Amino acid sequence: MFRYKQLLSPKLTLRNYNAQVAQALAKMKAMNKVIRVDVPVCQQIN
Repeated sequence: MFRYKQLLSPKLTLRNYNAQVAQALAKMKAMNKVIRVDVPVCQQIN
């Protein structure tokens, strides 16, 4: 949650509960994309 709040806004801006859930899921999807860009690709060398 710390990383989520650091990268994205800590508050949900929508009033409807279902819309807030969708907004949180969209933010998590965006955060996961950012994390995947930073992870190096490991390959085994024989």
